[in-house]
Amino acid sequence: MTDLSSIAGTWVIDPSHSRLGFETRHAVITKVRGHFADFEGTIVVGADAASSSAKVTAKLDSIDTGSADRDGHLKSADFFDTENTNELIFESTAIKATGDTFVVTGNLTIKGVTNSIDIAVEPTGTATDPFGNARAGFEGTGELSRKDYGLVWNVALETGGFLVSDNIKLQLDISAIKQ
Repeated sequence: MTDLSSIAGTWVIDPSHSRLGFETRHAVITKVRGHFADFEGTIVVGADAASSSAKVTAKLDSIDTGSADRDGHLKSADFFDTENTNELIFESTAIKATGDTFVVTGNLTIKGVTNSIDIAVEPTGTATDPFGNARAGFEGTGELSRKDYGLVWNVALETGGFLVSDNIKLQLDISAIKQ
């Protein structure tokens, strides 16, 4: 899939058919999963990976982990501090083909802190929906350290370890509509 000419163009993420998700360990023994409900993004596919780009923004106060109490804590100053900064921004800086998949390198900004991360992305196909829209699918995974973004709140457990893992796994399922 290094020849991207068949899907070249500008694609807008359809949030109603996409997911910006994550998971982390809780109390060392289980995983907590969540997603951001309010987000938008654009993917520009060039003739090759190097001429392609992506930008995604998400509202941090749209976080949903299935627990209102936990979501409230994540929105507080202990974590995202959504009263003062409410946007997560990812903007690609390089895209490289690795066989049928891609490594999208970009700057991720959370709470005013920017770090470079890599996201492994696999195109999952194209289709025309019943309304005549050309759609392209993409799945992505990546990892980050929440401490790299100043998200350091935690509690030590009596049995060892910490309540919230430092490692966050990103899980992206994207449906985009061609413009």
